[in-house]
Amino acid sequence: MAFDSWRGTVGVIKPTFRPGSLEEFIKLIPDGIGVVPLFIGFSQGTVDEFKSALDVIESRVAELAKIGVDLIHPEGAPPFMVHGFKKEREILDGWEEKYKVPVITSGTTQTDALRALNVHRMVGVTYFGKDPINDMFSQYFVDAGFEVKGMSGIEVPFDRAGHLSIQEIYAHTRAAVRKAGQVDGVYMLGAGWRILDVVELLEQDLNIPVIAASPVRVWAVQKHFGVRQRHSGFGRLLSELPGF
Repeated sequence: MAFDSWRGTVGVIKPTFRPGSLEEFIKLIPDGIGVVPLFIGFSQGTVDEFKSALDVIESRVAELAKIGVDLIHPEGAPPFMVHGFKKEREILDGWEEKYKVPVITSGTTQTDALRALNVHRMVGVTYFGKDPINDMFSQYFVDAGFEVKGMSGIEVPFDRAGHLSIQEIYAHTRAAVRKAGQVDGVYMLGAGWRILDVVELLEQDLNIPVIAASPVRVWAVQKHFGVRQRHSGFGRLLSELPGF
């Protein structure tokens, strides 16, 4: 690679063009880890749109492999979770064999984070309303070996998730946990909503770990490159670095 970084370079494939999550990631990623972003451009947030995107995602994987990054991360849980836990693993194994670069997804890193935090019985929250796609998300984690007590979607248009307030997200998550009963972790799907400032608050009030997209992404990339830089204020995953 002509332009490399002294701790490693990760290529990320952003599912949409909405701002926020890339800035969060770069804000938290330690110095010396380079970031090369590419984009897909999802706009509808439907099962059909997600399922039809594998060829486009692979073309971005191939581009990043040609550039010479050290790790490839297609972001966005839905584009892979709609294919199921087993199929996702088959896809990633095929890409790694073909392009000779490690490939991680939101789903693989999030299941790793749940295990690192000793979460077995979980409840999930999403910004997909009452959409049946939430059942696909639940099934993904069931197939990964977790007990899922619910996957509660908040009603908001797909392109407006980033406009949800911290107060709305907090209330929705707390209500989902109360409804689920006894759980030992909360999973917050997606990077479309702005949740960095609510993760630690929820952990304090609910007294259980909160697994959210941006902190998990930073944790997983740091783990891959063996970089043990802790971050306070964004939940246990980044302040304690479990699983390293």
